[in-house]
Amino acid sequence: MTSGIFHYIRHPMYSSLLILAWGVAMKNPGPLALLIAALASVLLYLTAVTEEKEDIAFFGDPYREYMSETKRFIPWIF
Repeated sequence: MTSGIFHYIRHPMYSSLLILAWGVAMKNPGPLALLIAALASVLLYLTAVTEEKEDIAFFGDPYREYMSETKRFIPWIF
C-alpha cells in the first residue's frame, strides 16, 4: 500500500492511537494521565518496530525501500 495516507506514514492506526492517548492526557493533565500516554507511546513504538521487522522478513527489499520513502508515525518528521 503506497497510496492515500500510506504514501506518507507506515502506521496510520498507531498514529491515531498516539494522538488519542496524548489528547486525553492533555484534556485532563495529571501524573496518571501523562504516565498512561507515555506508556502507550512506548508500547505503540515497540509494536511498530516489531511489525516492521516482520514486514522486512516477509517482503524484503521492497519494504525497505518503502521505509526509506515514508515516516513511521508523523509525515515529514518521524
